[in-house]
This record gives sequence, C-alpha cells and structure tokens, in this order.
Amino acid sequence: MYINMPTAEQKSSFNQCCSTSNGKSENNPDGVPMEVFDGIREQTLNNRNQFYFDLTFPFYGYNREGANVKDGVQRNWWRQGMMGGIVAHYEGIKAFSETDFTEDLKAVDIPVLVLHGEDDQIVPIENSAIKSAKLLKNGKLITYPGFPHGMPTTEHKTINKDLLEFIEA
Repeated sequence: MYINMPTAEQKSSFNQCCSTSNGKSENNPDGVPMEVFDGIREQTLNNRNQFYFDLTFPFYGYNREGANVKDGVQRNWWRQGMMGGIVAHYEGIKAFSETDFTEDLKAVDIPVLVLHGEDDQIVPIENSAIKSAKLLKNGKLITYPGFPHGMPTTEHKTINKDLLEFIEA
C-alpha cells in the first residue's frame, strides 16, 4: 500500500510496500541499472507468457538449493500475471523503476512497518527497505534472513504475526 495523504482511518499506522526509486538515477546512484528494467520491459512485451513463469523462481526463492517449489504457487502467480493488462504491466515497470518516493516518505509522520526479505532477488534490500526506513520519521524495519520477495506467500505465518503485532501496538 502506498499512502501519501492518508485518510483518518488510515492515519494511525500502515504497512509500507513502496520504496525509494529502485532504478539507478542521479538521486539514486546505487540503484539497479536501467538496463535491467529495459530487459523486464522487453520480456513483458515479447515473451510475457514464459517470463511470468520464469520469474517465479527468483521471486519465491525457488532457485535456491533445497527450496520447496510449490507448483500451485507458481501457477497462481503466472495466472495473475497473465490476467493483467500488458499496458498496465509495461507502465508499472516505469513506475517502480523511475518514480522517486523519497520526499513522500520523508513527509509521513505516522508509524510505518517496513518488511523485507534478506534474500530478495527482485528488489535489493539496501536500495529499498533500508533506505525507506531511514527516510521515515517513525519507521520500523524488520528484515528476514533467507526470505524471498514473495515472502507474504512463502512465509505468511511469520509475516502475518509481525503485521498483527504492529497493528495491535
């Protein structure tokens, strides 16, 4: 969830799922090179069917030794991806690679929980969660050793426990 101007109901606290820009730029010199995002755009346009399936391996950490690959999770991810509009997906790549949320994050003054897997192969932790938590006035960062980007699916019991504790605090 991304909230810039939260409603009264949202204002008490929220979970943060955006970050500073992931792409390399003048304001983010340590970001992921734009060539990586160009490759994602190219695959989205020209090889979407296979790309969405292949992406499940790093997304869920299924390419790691000893991973418990769940066919149903992969198929569901692929199904969701194929149901989305290709234009929305293409423009979404631009949004998450080029939009800089730095000033927005600095302006948030309510408690924010930032969760990130330390084995996230999709969004580098140093360039997202760690930076975001530092920018937030009242951010709480929890990192999880060995957890992948898809940790809300693969590690839902741990994530849900931490979310509930944060909401009830």
